[in-house]
Amino acid sequence: MTDTQGHPARPPGPPPPGSLCLVTGATGYIGGRLVPELIAAGHRVRCLARTPGKLRDHPWADQAEIVRGDVTDAASLAEALRGVDAAYYLVHALGSGRDFEETDRRAARTFADQARAAGVRRIVYLGGLVPRGVPDRDLSPHLRSRAEVGRILLDSGVPTTVLRAAVIIGSGSASFEMLRYLTERLPVMVTPSWVRTRIQPIAVRDVLRYLVGSATMPAHVSRAFDIGGPEVLTYLDMMRRYADVDGLPRRLILPVPVLTPRLSSHWVGLVTPVPRSIARPLAESLKYEVVCDEHDIADWVPDPPGTPIPFDRALSLALQKVRDAQVDTRWSSASVPGTPSDPLPTDPDWAGGSLYTDVRERTVDAPPEALWRVVEGIGGENGWYSFPLAWAVRGWLDRLVGGVGLRRGRRDAARLRIGDSLDFWRVEEIERGRLLRLRAEMRLPGLAWLEMYAEHDDEGRTRYRQRALFHPRGLAGHAYWWSVSPFHALVFGGMARNIARTAEAAAGGTGTGAAS
Repeated sequence: MTDTQGHPARPPGPPPPGSLCLVTGATGYIGGRLVPELIAAGHRVRCLARTPGKLRDHPWADQAEIVRGDVTDAASLAEALRGVDAAYYLVHALGSGRDFEETDRRAARTFADQARAAGVRRIVYLGGLVPRGVPDRDLSPHLRSRAEVGRILLDSGVPTTVLRAAVIIGSGSASFEMLRYLTERLPVMVTPSWVRTRIQPIAVRDVLRYLVGSATMPAHVSRAFDIGGPEVLTYLDMMRRYADVDGLPRRLILPVPVLTPRLSSHWVGLVTPVPRSIARPLAESLKYEVVCDEHDIADWVPDPPGTPIPFDRALSLALQKVRDAQVDTRWSSASVPGTPSDPLPTDPDWAGGSLYTDVRERTVDAPPEALWRVVEGIGGENGWYSFPLAWAVRGWLDRLVGGVGLRRGRRDAARLRIGDSLDFWRVEEIERGRLLRLRAEMRLPGLAWLEMYAEHDDEGRTRYRQRALFHPRGLAGHAYWWSVSPFHALVFGGMARNIARTAEAAAGGTGTGAAS
């Protein structure tokens, strides 16, 4: 017997222990944490990524097979699903435009068709908890799309597990970051009425445990499961409990009915690092009570003692990870939808149009290693080494037009890896000890990069080289470059000068800058 592509069909049944699992969305928050959990459980893992290089620096990268592909591309999916026992669908097109629901629908159907053709034994999908008794037409577009994707996968003909979660609490999750910043920054808050909505949050560790356990469910189980923690809370309860766990004074919270989800998403965007494009669907989803109707998942993935993890314990675990700078993935791990993803044009032979550059070089009286530590530590709490007000204003302007702004910070205080978000940049390339290339994710009329090099010059001295590049889009792009170029000496020149000085100070003035 063969499948529709002519490959030998496997007998029906649950995926065996040690089976091959395909993880889509491995560059994202949940996917990046699920891969090592599957490996630890004894499974073989294959990751599907549009840009495989983004996974290169993950600590588990050499233990997983990484293939190039996209869930909307049937050919790449067919190849990626070959021989797979359990396929994890952890992607969605939220924020990619007004037609994101259609994009989600098309991608889910393509995935379902290819999984069935490849003889996959199980599909596992993490969706959203849907409020009881609310018609689809009244749901937020975000929840409506997540629910539709679940139905498409359940109708695929492949045994499917759909896990439906509300608020996920874990270091770096969008929900946790939103809760954290709102509570820490505002001792007195005028809040939307949705802070009184009942929610059943769940710890990310429990989400991962259910995801891993779903891989080996028996073939006759094909359904959705509600997953949640042991407590039902309002968002008001959650903020007050966060303040208690973090040792903050009690917060004064004043709910008002006039803040609609649209208005409150602007409010969240101003106060927290979560941009409006993500804050709005989160806020819209909080209009309705999202509480589990059942806990049947425990029949197939039993809860060990002490689980599901209580809310305060989930907060403590997340906060400890933040304080120890051990946040494995963040909500910003996945590229922001709608931001440029084009690679840096080949230089100097690129013939694709204008490419503006600003180049700065300085000799540094410090070893290259000291210079590299400063380069790799840039951004976040360390700032950008020049004219902080200019960087702050640029970040605020980006937030006002719906961009990510300057407050995403860093995943790790000292070390970067490809794919990390870094304020309003993303790490596109690292040559450890030599090159850091960042790609802009701010709203711009063109594509922008910033490169920083720690090198030796022809005389063996340490040299810092910095290059800003901008590929304009249309007349607006050219106008943008020329309008900001008068400030480059202040911003980029000051940046190069201060990075060099910081490296020299860190070296204690003993670095010779010469090759040994």
